[in-house]
Amino acid sequence: MKPGGGEEVSALLEHELFEQLPFNAAVIDREWNIVRANSHFEEYFGDWRGRRCYEVYKGQGHPCERCEALATFSDGRVRVSDETGVDRFGRTCHYVVHLAPLRDPSGKVRYLLEFSTDVTETRRWRREYDILFERVPCYLALIDRDYRILRANEKFRATFGEARGRLCYQVYKRQDSPCENCPAAQTFSDGREHVSTQTGVSVEGKTTHYVVRTTPLSRGNEGVAAVIEMATDITELRRLEAEKLDSERLAAVGQTVAGLAHTIKNMLMGLEGGLYMVDSGLKRGDAARLAEGWEILQRNFNKTTSLVKDFLSFAKGRRPSLKPVDPGEVVRSIVDLYHEAALGQGVQLLADVQGEVAAAPLDPEGIEACLTNLVSNGIDAAVMGENEDKRVVVRVRDEGGDLIFEVEDNGCGMDMEVRKQVFTTFFTTKGGKGTGLGLLTTRKIVQEHGGVIHLETKEGEGSLFRIRFPRSRLAALAEEAAEGDSEKDEA
Repeated sequence: MKPGGGEEVSALLEHELFEQLPFNAAVIDREWNIVRANSHFEEYFGDWRGRRCYEVYKGQGHPCERCEALATFSDGRVRVSDETGVDRFGRTCHYVVHLAPLRDPSGKVRYLLEFSTDVTETRRWRREYDILFERVPCYLALIDRDYRILRANEKFRATFGEARGRLCYQVYKRQDSPCENCPAAQTFSDGREHVSTQTGVSVEGKTTHYVVRTTPLSRGNEGVAAVIEMATDITELRRLEAEKLDSERLAAVGQTVAGLAHTIKNMLMGLEGGLYMVDSGLKRGDAARLAEGWEILQRNFNKTTSLVKDFLSFAKGRRPSLKPVDPGEVVRSIVDLYHEAALGQGVQLLADVQGEVAAAPLDPEGIEACLTNLVSNGIDAAVMGENEDKRVVVRVRDEGGDLIFEVEDNGCGMDMEVRKQVFTTFFTTKGGKGTGLGLLTTRKIVQEHGGVIHLETKEGEGSLFRIRFPRSRLAALAEEAAEGDSEKDEA
């Protein structure tokens, strides 16, 4: 390096570095005069020459009431402040300013070096973020790893009360311990989003239902620093769903009323025919006619009795009595119960439990009645079919959040006209042996569980009845039943 190179570099650094700084830089003296500023400063605040800092920064004719520069001149400490001023176009601007003392050889602070960074856009974003956070039409909360609520929005506070600094499970649930299967805990653990349905207690003490989604907030390599919880109130949806389920329970009953009078009329005609034959047989002393009339009376009486019993059972709009049930065990027990009877008719009855099927809240008697009706129909269809290897298979599996039961036969199947009528009023393919309420009753029980039943069939090849229970609806019904029991106990 040539002699004097160090001084040259220092001079270049002094000039060029000041100019190349990627933010506004200015030097002021003790009289608030700007003695030097870089091009960034001039582009932002305008011409500074011969002017004082408060004139340039604030567009005012007197020093600021709370002058940070004056304090730094006094004690020589570095300061950072958040300021609002006026840019060179006269627009309000926001900036963060760093003040650093420049001392002479004696240690006295002669000048201040001021670095300022524009945060006007950041302020605008923050303001818009605050408005969005507060006014978004769902519950929003930010919680830390100790499950303390750092911030909650307006809707959250209106429903659950003031929450800042409190534990989330105390605010949401009014309980003293963390929730089981806490979605926030899962997000803290694996850094992923999680969704769950929860039940809480409002500030008024009312039960509230909501779906919550937890999203991680990461901080560099430190992992999940906090979790945002976004929850949507579904209390009204739960009420509407309960009403929908009630409507579904009653719908099948309503569909049968129109055909009831006609069916009873036919049965009464049969009874009248039997009475006529008995009466005429007695008058004529005709034992054969008397026996035939009595047989007609018995047959129609039994059919009427069966119809009335089935209809009373069908029309009973009760809620299912739910309890945890092993679906696989239900299938196996029904197959074991009817296996021998099916073999007696030349039909192989098989159980197919596919994979690990989790327990579900079901009404055991209702589900057994559903599957028994379908198995009975399947055996009859298999007997009527032309396959030599006659069989009926009862399946159960979990699929995409749904519990599915299936009863499949390789029997006679159904044509289009029969298929259209299988779930309609008093339709039967069993002639005098059936009341036509078996499948209606099955559908009613399925609807009482919040499920649906679907038929796939092909004439000459067989039929498959599929019952689909969304597990979310089963859980909701179980929770609703538990709440009802709790209210009865309190009463």
